[in-house]
Amino acid sequence: MARKPIPVEQDITGPADARTVYLLDVATDYEEAILRDWLARSLGTEPRSIRIRSSRRGKGGDADALDEILTTEPDAFMMPVRVLWMPPERSGKRSVRWSDLILKFGDPRDPRGIRPHLIRNFRKDRVACIVGAGAPVLEMAEAHDASGTLDSISSFVTRRAWRALDARERQIRGNRYKTPRFVPEAIFSRRSFQEDVQRIAAETGISPEAAEKKAARYLKEIAATHSPLVIDLVANAIHKLYRQGYGQIEYQPDQVKRLAEYGQIHPVVFLPAHRSNMDRLSLQFMLWENDLPPNHTAGGINLNFFPIGPLVRRTGVFFIRRSFRDNHLYKAVLQNYLDYLIEKRFNLEWYLEGGRSRSGRLLPPKLGMLNYVVDAQRRGKADDVLLIPISIAYDQIQDVPDYAREAQGGDKEKESIGWLFKAVKSMRQRYGDIHIKFAEPVSVRAFTEDTTEAESLAVPKMAFEVMYRIGKVTPVTPTAMVSITLLAAQGKAKTAAQIADQCAALMRYIEDRAIPISEDMRLHEPEQVALVLDWLEQNENVSSHEALGRRVYWLNDEQMLRISYYRNVVVHHFLNRSIAEVALSSLKESATISVDAFNQTALELRDLLKFEFFFPEKGEFLENVARDLEIDIPGWRNMLVSSGPEPLIEKIGQPMSRWALVPFLDAYQVVADELVATGKTYSEKKFLKAALDRAHMYRIEDETIAGESASQVLFKSALALADNRGLLDGPDRSTLRENFAEEISRARTFARSGHTDG
Repeated sequence: MARKPIPVEQDITGPADARTVYLLDVATDYEEAILRDWLARSLGTEPRSIRIRSSRRGKGGDADALDEILTTEPDAFMMPVRVLWMPPERSGKRSVRWSDLILKFGDPRDPRGIRPHLIRNFRKDRVACIVGAGAPVLEMAEAHDASGTLDSISSFVTRRAWRALDARERQIRGNRYKTPRFVPEAIFSRRSFQEDVQRIAAETGISPEAAEKKAARYLKEIAATHSPLVIDLVANAIHKLYRQGYGQIEYQPDQVKRLAEYGQIHPVVFLPAHRSNMDRLSLQFMLWENDLPPNHTAGGINLNFFPIGPLVRRTGVFFIRRSFRDNHLYKAVLQNYLDYLIEKRFNLEWYLEGGRSRSGRLLPPKLGMLNYVVDAQRRGKADDVLLIPISIAYDQIQDVPDYAREAQGGDKEKESIGWLFKAVKSMRQRYGDIHIKFAEPVSVRAFTEDTTEAESLAVPKMAFEVMYRIGKVTPVTPTAMVSITLLAAQGKAKTAAQIADQCAALMRYIEDRAIPISEDMRLHEPEQVALVLDWLEQNENVSSHEALGRRVYWLNDEQMLRISYYRNVVVHHFLNRSIAEVALSSLKESATISVDAFNQTALELRDLLKFEFFFPEKGEFLENVARDLEIDIPGWRNMLVSSGPEPLIEKIGQPMSRWALVPFLDAYQVVADELVATGKTYSEKKFLKAALDRAHMYRIEDETIAGESASQVLFKSALALADNRGLLDGPDRSTLRENFAEEISRARTFARSGHTDG
């Protein structure tokens, strides 16, 4: 049955005082015939037209005829036209499904053989002729001269025609298909790129020809090659994949709407926290579902293996080598690639942490990619660039067993086909929902224009601000709440009712401070707590036993390590209170009771944990700690000075430092003690194994050591702090190491002071 054509409102006539030349962006003779017939019927006369190189297949066209008009007819007006083929409409969307590819033998947006004839005659709702914004030859010649391109004017005009048609096409198809075309070709045609290659060739002593070939190889290795077909197919595959293990991808539509508005003004860089292999897939599907352009996502070269590499490259992943410090040509190619994307306002995405967090907490940012973006903005490739901090949280994730194994000294599993099948298979269990939260953007220009800071500090401060904002919007999940109460009990058995009582107290703390939550939690009800516990038990994260008319839940040491992940994702929300507890406890042994003494202890603890958490500047940090304490104890400063710390400790409510700080301090104590025992010789690999053995022995001898503290992930943070203090290498450090161990021991004592297991 014949169907109505796609309604397309457009003006196909050029200016009355100029001779219009139509640029036919076609892949076949049949498409050319369609366009010529359409133009003749619409205009009432035979149009003047030239066939240009096909944007879909990258070949064809009459470059000589186009060159002649561009060089001899400055008053001519160029208007690009194209045949638009559409997939069938299903549920209000026109995306390609795997069934289209398999059953209909190809991409319905690029039909071949007899299919274009059948579509045009019997499915008029799937074909349209479109026209892009036109421009006078003189204007395009001036733009060509100002562009700094080494390409011919005909190639320049052809690419401009493609972009105009793509913009028109997106009005019909949607913004999810906003992708660049022939990026390597466009970059190679830039005079600035060629100058960079020639300069590096001269500096490194290789021939210009060899440098150009190597640069071309690097660019091919790096660049993403978006395919609308693959974008649709992978989006449908992601939906089927995540629905196996997760219920929904939860997000706030108003936040997504603002993202689209940001992208209309400035280039946007998406910077998600990295906790799971599902991170990019969930964000990718959310953008696709909301008709937003796909991101250009930086990926490690380790993922560039068949079939993953070629597939994800076509959805927007560009691959970067792990190390290229001394390869100046590679750096130049990468910088020019990012310059191009920023200048053309294509969205970027990467993980500021570099790799997945194995502990749940946010990792220190790596600044390499951010430096490239800042350099591009400073050199005028964009007026500003907006960094979007993103939290992606999970009720449960399938990666946790692997993280626990690695924390115990196991090797990270190498990415491969076998690894891929294992990851897909693990999705057959139920893990709850995925929660995506967007923080307020960080302006690159605002940080780089701040003259109060040294230029070298601008990028690190910007990165830390991004991570801090990610933490602020990360929601507390029911899994995290129940995990906190189980870990606070240090593995001892608790009933659902006992856990519900503790969750209720935690919930009051969260509500008083407007801490974000993933959902409306009713964890004061034992029945709701039992559901979460049973769900955790299904994934072997909790143990239970039922006898004597009641059921109890507890954790063994491996389970402590596993569910500590969920606590660590949100523990930063409880730092201010926990640090206040430690500071108050320390004053019980102080000769001077004052707010200054309280603040000094808080700052010492901040310095001790600076490689574990993202703290604001010292002044803001102290204000946050004081403000948090004021919520539960109004006028606490006067009370401290007049009555001492004990009344405040009694009023403070449910203690938190035992589960929020002590596990980290326990791990630091293990490292400090091992440093004291190690002597001058230091080897990280041997040290981490010895520290793990020490932690296990401490756990056997003294169960007050948190079970989740026996983690090489936490040990590495402690080593970063020790290195920062100069305790690892150099002359004899025995006294300094002993002082370090004593400092941690005091902090642990104060963190435990006055607390009970309940």
